[in-house]
Amino acid sequence: MAGNNSVNYGFFQRSISYRVIIVQILVIIFLCINMLLIVIFVKKESFHTSARYILFFVTLLSDSVLLLLSDVLLVLTHFEITMPVWLCITISVVVLLYFIVTPVTLTAMTLERYVAICMPLRHGQLCSTRSTMYCILIIHGVSSGPCIIILSMFFASQLYFLIMGITIAYSYVQIMKVAKAASGEKKKLTQKGLKTVILHAFQLLLCLIQLWCPFIEIAVLQIDFTLFLNVRYFNYIVFNIAPRCLSPLIYGLRDENIFLVLKKLMPTSSYSK
Repeated sequence: MAGNNSVNYGFFQRSISYRVIIVQILVIIFLCINMLLIVIFVKKESFHTSARYILFFVTLLSDSVLLLLSDVLLVLTHFEITMPVWLCITISVVVLLYFIVTPVTLTAMTLERYVAICMPLRHGQLCSTRSTMYCILIIHGVSSGPCIIILSMFFASQLYFLIMGITIAYSYVQIMKVAKAASGEKKKLTQKGLKTVILHAFQLLLCLIQLWCPFIEIAVLQIDFTLFLNVRYFNYIVFNIAPRCLSPLIYGLRDENIFLVLKKLMPTSSYSK
């Protein structure tokens, strides 16, 4: 009996270690992608005056911070390493802040696309570099709300996601109207804008589901501990890592300007060899 328990425990430990390794690989891959896109943004000066790319840069930074800190917490939890209370509170506040910053920034990016397509004459005025900087300050100010009101964090987050969901839905409907009346190159641009808004809505949905994950995990914990670990691992991959990894794919690999800069960098590195 004792031998069987020790064998099961050893297998359990190996299973957890295997999962941690998978998470490390995923985090490293997407952190490298994020860092590459950040370097491209820093080197390309024309991106520094575009509201779209500035907000994308903020998303990359917030996603990278969240991926890194959540991975550190995962490793500490796996090895049962404790930390001082002040450090735990600090990390928790930063994680909570950037958990909200990403979807709020995605909403701002959707509004920027809405202005660019539906109000092109006012785009330069509304989405200037100065206005974008103010927007970033507002994003962080709004995102710090749950940190200030910890007790009402869940309800405040639900309200945020409700507002962001309505904003994305409104932007989609307005862009759809313009797409129906557009033709030629403008029609192609609006169709691309629609796809981007849909992807943002999918990201927002994944972020919203993450709010319910603790309640689901608590319910599963009452049933079976092993099942609880499996569900928590699945939730972490799908609802924590995945939404933060979609932004590089949406605005990185799909964007022609970033792709051209990346294409210029690749031959240089290959010729140097």
